[in-house]
Amino acid sequence: MADLKAFAEQLVNLSVKEVNELAQILKEEYGIEPAAAAVAVAAPAAGGAAAAEEKTSFDVVLKAAGASKLAVVKLVKELTGLGLKEAKELVDGAPGVVKEGLSKADAEGLKKQLEEAGAEVELK
Repeated sequence: MADLKAFAEQLVNLSVKEVNELAQILKEEYGIEPAAAAVAVAAPAAGGAAAAEEKTSFDVVLKAAGASKLAVVKLVKELTGLGLKEAKELVDGAPGVVKEGLSKADAEGLKKQLEEAGAEVELK
């Protein structure tokens, strides 16, 4: 069992190039076409260990106010608890973080609200 775990760890840590080479060897020498397996193994290797861990904390970044700047300023004021002047400064200074450390669901909800007001938003 330990040998299989070590082998699985080696497979997971293969580079994309190595996965492609392995797929070619399996196809040519054994008649096996591991296309689906190659994709599953290559995905973690492409982004390293960080990509394997699911992100749990998100920042909502205002990229631009869009055409409805006033609506975005009002919404930023409401969502952040800032004063009108501070909310306007945040919107005028875009790109900038509106809220930090949110759960995925909360960040997506906030992003949706801001986009409905006309803003360009991204999650980081």
